[in-house]
Amino acid sequence: MRSLALVLLAASALVHAERPTPLKPGIEFAGPEVRALQADDFANPGMLWVARGEKQWREPAGTAGKSCADCHGDAPKTMKGVATRFPRFDTVLARVVNLEGKINACRERRQEAGRLAPESEELLGLEAYVAHQSRGEAMAVDAHPAINAYLERGRALYNQRIGQMNLACTHCHDRNWGKRLLGETISQGHPTAFPAYRLGWESMGSLARRIRACFYGVRAEMPDYGSPELLELEVYLAWRAKGLQMEAPGVRR
Repeated sequence: MRSLALVLLAASALVHAERPTPLKPGIEFAGPEVRALQADDFANPGMLWVARGEKQWREPAGTAGKSCADCHGDAPKTMKGVATRFPRFDTVLARVVNLEGKINACRERRQEAGRLAPESEELLGLEAYVAHQSRGEAMAVDAHPAINAYLERGRALYNQRIGQMNLACTHCHDRNWGKRLLGETISQGHPTAFPAYRLGWESMGSLARRIRACFYGVRAEMPDYGSPELLELEVYLAWRAKGLQMEAPGVRR
């Protein structure tokens, strides 16, 4: 852990950049084995969650007895490009939501079903299935006045030093990307692969889980799932990755 501090604290006096140049997806910082796993749909373990999500898409749920397909039809057609625009302002809900939040809102309002728990197999499956339909599509967060407030708060938190190590996201992902840290190459921190299968987790995980892991890494108090801080960071990260193609389901070490 001391080596982590020595490597990163050298960047603490640098002024943060808005977006790295050139923009590079996370998979470009992975080793050949991880790249091969992600590229092969038969080997990519994240495709197991996509398959689960496809099954859930067609199954009736809740007291309304409706399936996702009853409202949204054939996902490969109707969901293409949808995930690239999240988080977004939902006019029906009158608030900013990420993809997980929208899925749970649909369950509550349309299916009269209970909310799915964060990191549950069911929620990750549906999110992976919907996100997978946008693989290869460019990130493009919708412009809306309500989004701007989240964007600015997310930007501030991204550049705020936190934790016992007194580090901000920008110190790793803007000023030290491409360098080696504890045997891994630091990426630019883009969210295009999530939900993603991490070999270290031996499971699928959401972007929120990955962000919380970063909080833990710098010895900061982790925000709760569903907290405003996590959503604000997701908005900023999505804006920061604008133009990059979605990779979901990604594979990471």
